[in-house]
Amino acid sequence: MNILVCISKSPDTTSKIAFSNDNTQFDDNGVQYIVNPYDEWYALVRALELKETLGGQVTIISVGTSTDEAIMRKALAIGADEAVRIDADPKDAYYTAMQIAHYAQANGFDLVLTGKETINYNGSQVGGMIAEALDAPFVSLATKLEVNGTTVQLEREIVGGLELIEVALPVVVSCAKGMAEQRIPNMRGIMAARTKPLQIIAPQAIDELTNFIQFSAASSKASVKMIDADQMDELVALLHSEAKVI
Repeated sequence: MNILVCISKSPDTTSKIAFSNDNTQFDDNGVQYIVNPYDEWYALVRALELKETLGGQVTIISVGTSTDEAIMRKALAIGADEAVRIDADPKDAYYTAMQIAHYAQANGFDLVLTGKETINYNGSQVGGMIAEALDAPFVSLATKLEVNGTTVQLEREIVGGLELIEVALPVVVSCAKGMAEQRIPNMRGIMAARTKPLQIIAPQAIDELTNFIQFSAASSKASVKMIDADQMDELVALLHSEAKVI
C-alpha cells in the first residue's frame, strides 16, 4: 500500500500569538512550530499502522519553506519512509491542495490522508480540494479506517450516531480523533531521521485564490469569580446583575 500523508506546521499551543505590519502578517518571532497535531497523531500514525499490517510505504508531503524541514524530520522520526517538500510559502488552501494533488497524481498513491484541519487556521479545506483534483472519493472527519483488499471501510461521527462508509481505493480521507493514538519517536527513529533524504520539488505555477487581509487577536478572557457552594443567593444575584444571563 502506497500512502501519502499531508502534514503542515502549526505554532505550539503555548506560543504567544502576535501580529505585525498593522495586523496584516503573523509575527513568528520566538514562535516554536510543531507538526499539526491532527496530521501527526491521527493521519500519520494510522498510515504507519496500515503499513505495519499490510506492507507498503508512507510518504509525507508538506508545502512550505525550509523552515518546515524540522517538523518533517519529526514525522520521519515517528516512522515515515520518505519526505517531500514542495518549495513554496502558501497563503491559500487551494494553492496548497493543488500542489499536493499534482504530486499525488504523478506518483499513484492508494490512499491520501490529512488531518481534519490545522489548529492555526481551522479551514478543513485541503483534503476535499485534493480529492476533487484527483477525481477521487473524499471522506471527511473519519474516526476509524480499515483496508480490505481494494476497498476501505470508514467510520465517522454524525449527529446522534455513527456512519459507516465503504469506498473503493484510491481515496482521500481527513482524519479526526479516534483514528489512532499518538506515538512518541524513539532514539533510533530520531537518529535515522537525521540521514533520511528530503526531496525538494519546485512548485507548480498555480494562482492563489484568496489572501489574508487582516488579523485580530482574540479578546482577553474575563476574570473569574469563585462563589462558595452554599451562597446560592449571591450566585443568582451575580448571574442576574453582572453576567446578565437571567
